[in-house]
Amino acid sequence: MNSQPPTTTTDTGIPVSSDEYSLTVGAGGPNLLQDTYLIEKIAHFSRERVPDRVYHVKGSGAFGYFEVTADVTQWTKAAFLNKIGKRTPILARISTVAGEEGYPDTDRDVRGFALKFYTEEGNYDMVGNNTPVFFVRDPMKFPDFIHSQERMPDNGLRDNNMQWDFWTLSPESAHQVTVLMSDRGTPRTLRHLNGYSSDTYMWQNAGGEKFWVKYHFKTEQGIQNMTDAEARAMKAEDLDYHRRDLWEAIGRQDYPAWRLEMQIMPYEDAADYRFNPFDITKVWPHKDYPAIPIGRMVFNRNPENFFAQVVQAGFEVSNMVPGIGPSPDRMVLGRMFAYGDSQRYRTGPNYGQLPVNRPLGEVHNYNKDGPMRFHHHGNQPVYAPNSYGGPKADAQRYRDPSWFVESAEIMRTAYQAHRDDNDFIQPGMLYRDVMTPTDREHLAGNIAWHLKQGVEHFIQERAINDYWARVDPDLGARVAREIGLTAASR
Repeated sequence: MNSQPPTTTTDTGIPVSSDEYSLTVGAGGPNLLQDTYLIEKIAHFSRERVPDRVYHVKGSGAFGYFEVTADVTQWTKAAFLNKIGKRTPILARISTVAGEEGYPDTDRDVRGFALKFYTEEGNYDMVGNNTPVFFVRDPMKFPDFIHSQERMPDNGLRDNNMQWDFWTLSPESAHQVTVLMSDRGTPRTLRHLNGYSSDTYMWQNAGGEKFWVKYHFKTEQGIQNMTDAEARAMKAEDLDYHRRDLWEAIGRQDYPAWRLEMQIMPYEDAADYRFNPFDITKVWPHKDYPAIPIGRMVFNRNPENFFAQVVQAGFEVSNMVPGIGPSPDRMVLGRMFAYGDSQRYRTGPNYGQLPVNRPLGEVHNYNKDGPMRFHHHGNQPVYAPNSYGGPKADAQRYRDPSWFVESAEIMRTAYQAHRDDNDFIQPGMLYRDVMTPTDREHLAGNIAWHLKQGVEHFIQERAINDYWARVDPDLGARVAREIGLTAASR
């Protein structure tokens, strides 16, 4: 038998007399406004939600650790990476992009792959995807991309026509859409997909040398995907299939793990590399910059409260520790503002004080007050400079990471093209050189099925002749046959 359960209390700890009945005037009379527990309970219920993320709404989370397995001090001075065997606690959130909470986990979509490293120098947040590339290369187009994947303003329905309209008018999307329309767009579980920073970052070592880097988290479980038919069938069977699978795997101590491999480019290589290395729609060929294993990540603990530890988890791209910084990648620079601003909107300016977002060390700054403020330092000054021992920045030890920019006029323009910059080269190589015959067959079939779901004829023709045929003529012809159109000869 269980021991006597605790007595129900109000939020201020006052015992209450009933969990079932309101305070009324007699057995048949009205409820009374003086029933403070009822009022508190209903008022709190009405406020249980915070604003959803605008995208990546539905996600799953887990805690674990990252362990260093190789010496990387030649490339970075980041303290959490400074010793083989060193472990850093982490939080991970893996999510779909376009679907709302309650949407099927197995919908064809990119998966967000966000990590929070609780380091001794503060939290390091990395926001990536299960793909090494992205749909657009300039943050100006990012809201438009997200809008095209969501719902129509008139009928509130998702619409393939506007997706294909945006993609086919944005040729830089071809690489990512090729991945999305392959079976990689329908991973079997969250344990069987890779995670990538996608963006390029800077590493700097203790001697001041700088390097450009990309992160690749390779699943030790192996890549496994569903076919389009399997993914659509699972929608009817279990809307939360991926979330359930991850929870149950960790619960039975079948801890999923990923190997971190880094691509590292010497600082000077970027200037005349054959395509722009900061363009997030392209990958760095491994023959030029081989992937170097440096660590291992393990998920070994489920959240104790999903809302508090997953929904309220806030990832801010600008959270970078000494030894790690941004690059000229326009998307990472745009994200440095957008992600923190999103968290401040969703859960308030003090979101970093929530337990799941709080760093391991003490926070010392002059931010003051605001909703949900509970971190403070007593009578310490709230302004700088001051004469009373308040914190001081240290320009000698902690310089902002930077790179050299030639004197130039401020303007709105595309990236400066390098000699091999072309939006269709890499997706074509992926189709011809990486995919198996079965992969190519599934890709063409998945594209054709998607194009037949309410996409207007002129956009279908554009998708074939100006998009997929430019990726590869064979792919364009296959898709054309599937939907009963003719691909233009090239």
